[in-house]
Amino acid sequence: MDAKKCTAESDVTDTRAVFEGPDHQALKLPPASDAELESHEVFKKNADGVDFRTVGWPPATVIFLKIVFSTGILSIPTALYALGAVGGTLSLVAWQAVNTYCAIVQGNFRNRHPECHSIVDMAQTLGGFWLKELVGFIFLIAYILVTGSGIIGLSVAFNALSNHAFCTVWWGLISAAIITACALIRTLKNLGWVTFAGFISLFVAIFIVTVGVTTRDRPAAAPQTGDFELGFVAINYPTFVAGMTATATIFISSAGSSAFLPVISEMRQPRDFKKAVVTCMAIVLSCYLSFAVVVYAWCGKWVANPALGSAGDLIKKISYGVALVGLIASGAINQHIAAKYVFVRVLRHSRHLQSNTVTHWATWVGITLAIGAVAFLLAESIAIFNYILALAGSVCFAPMALVMPGFLYLHDFAAYRRGSLGQRTKWMLHVCLVLLGVFVTVCGTYATVMSINEAYSNGEIGSAFSCADNSGSVAG
Repeated sequence: MDAKKCTAESDVTDTRAVFEGPDHQALKLPPASDAELESHEVFKKNADGVDFRTVGWPPATVIFLKIVFSTGILSIPTALYALGAVGGTLSLVAWQAVNTYCAIVQGNFRNRHPECHSIVDMAQTLGGFWLKELVGFIFLIAYILVTGSGIIGLSVAFNALSNHAFCTVWWGLISAAIITACALIRTLKNLGWVTFAGFISLFVAIFIVTVGVTTRDRPAAAPQTGDFELGFVAINYPTFVAGMTATATIFISSAGSSAFLPVISEMRQPRDFKKAVVTCMAIVLSCYLSFAVVVYAWCGKWVANPALGSAGDLIKKISYGVALVGLIASGAINQHIAAKYVFVRVLRHSRHLQSNTVTHWATWVGITLAIGAVAFLLAESIAIFNYILALAGSVCFAPMALVMPGFLYLHDFAAYRRGSLGQRTKWMLHVCLVLLGVFVTVCGTYATVMSINEAYSNGEIGSAFSCADNSGSVAG
């Protein structure tokens, strides 16, 4: 069933929740009571059957952390090599600030239109049926691609721990099965325990690698005798293709704000989402900077991809062993978000949405299994970690995390176009945000596709469904 259109004319806004403060009169919508807002929520409190509205803001912070602080961090040191230490650091800080702001814009819009469960519902508000279908397709592909990157990361871990004991395709299939089993957990509150363990797991693994690279005389991948060039530079001058690919990789490392929206829909008090967003992004930025800069400074151009393999074989095995739960949780949360979108889309306005019926379970299990299967196929087709992330960032996340928030703001604050100087300035800045998103989408996609073609040409990427080792554990 199609979701009910969340129209701008609906009487479902709460101007007190708008971060624009005294400018709330610019909104198209009249104020609504708490009861009216609650009546438009997708998941009702105390509903018979499954109660999805059980997430407080601290658990929401943990879920946001695992959405953002996932496999993307493992490719950032490689991106720093392309941009240089200073350029890469500035890019990290700038994208983190932009993505934090865009997350708040999306959350505020959702709270003014609480019947919008996802960015797809918001697209219908802006452009009707066709825009909704387009954004829905992009949303689904985005989180399937990121789930695929989680499958690749987990298969790399299994290869590293086993010294490539099995064909990589089999490790990929095992990884997809494990991730899918965790993604089948229905509510984000229950999945939150997995994501919390995953965050701690990945954080500790990254800390081990960060310490490990500083104890070596030279990078593990560098020549172990004679002179060598580290490749550490403050400012690099990459080609357009290499620079845009690195930029897209850094951008996607904190661009998962569209996945925050279904989480906000399952919060007990959706207005508390800003606490979770700001706390999450502050933690993520500090971790990204400390990890990426240290690893790049000590490994230079010899950094591994994913970066957990940068400190030698022993540390690689230890770090991947510790990171297993984190790698599983990274794939599971993204697969769950994709499956939950389709699940709500199919059963919305049906008693089966929050009832433990056969239809409820069959729909949920079937959708989750199907998404896991597609993610596995994509992961085996583009089996290089940073490229699948860069492709997802350019094609999917730039439209959702940059273009859409700009249009959401312009929609609800349309009167700013002819308001005071300050209001017109805000309006124009959000036009620039839309243009930035279009630039990243077009140029980032072009650069990533060119990089993938080049990687296939020089043998960096093998054939699809290759049994070759993807962890660097076996020579040749």
